[in-house]
Amino acid sequence: MSIDKPFTKENLNTYLKELGKEFRKLNGTKIPAEIILIGGAAILANYGFREATYDIDAIILASSAMTYAIHRVGDKLGLPNGWLNADFKKTNSFSDKLLEVSVYYKTFSNVLTVRTVAAEYLIAMKLMSGRQYKNDLSDIAGILWEHEKNGIPIAKDVIDKAIATLYGDNAKVPAASQKTIADAFSNGDFESAYNAIRENEAQSKDILVDFDKAYPGELNGENIEKILEQARRKRPGNEDMN
Repeated sequence: MSIDKPFTKENLNTYLKELGKEFRKLNGTKIPAEIILIGGAAILANYGFREATYDIDAIILASSAMTYAIHRVGDKLGLPNGWLNADFKKTNSFSDKLLEVSVYYKTFSNVLTVRTVAAEYLIAMKLMSGRQYKNDLSDIAGILWEHEKNGIPIAKDVIDKAIATLYGDNAKVPAASQKTIADAFSNGDFESAYNAIRENEAQSKDILVDFDKAYPGELNGENIEKILEQARRKRPGNEDMN
């Protein structure tokens, strides 16, 4: 889901702390809960290149009391219904293997354990999603960039193994994602790759906003890539591609 109020590294932890309190009030301490943050929330929890996200996706392993706890925190802090949700499970970036490869993040109120996803698996998920108008591709470059800065670079074969672990040996990675990862490793300058991809994502978002204004209701998940490709072909300097 998306909301107008962005989540940051700081307020994300505040919300999770409140969630732990509310869940404990409702459910006690005998049956703990576990949440695995993925996507933008996992990026915020582990890295510094993203300032915010508008999506809090997670795998939620808890009793039904967690649903009420999420609602209570939302009401208390002015967040919309479903501010923390598992909607991503309907997308092609989901894998039930994520439970096995998650890593510990923090515990709140001694009852709520929060986990995230390790770097190579985050990259694998972003590659499978590969949305050119979101942060998927820039997140890939950002993770590679930050790991290299910290002296713990991620090798391409490690990412390949992560993709196979989550999605199988015959995983169908989108073409845009394949090009992004290949170009990033070929160039070796992950910082430049990150900045270039972020610019392209912003342009893609503008293209889709303009299209939706011109043709209300026509935009959908099946035609986004085609619309973006056609718009880029019409840019100055690309006329010969038409």
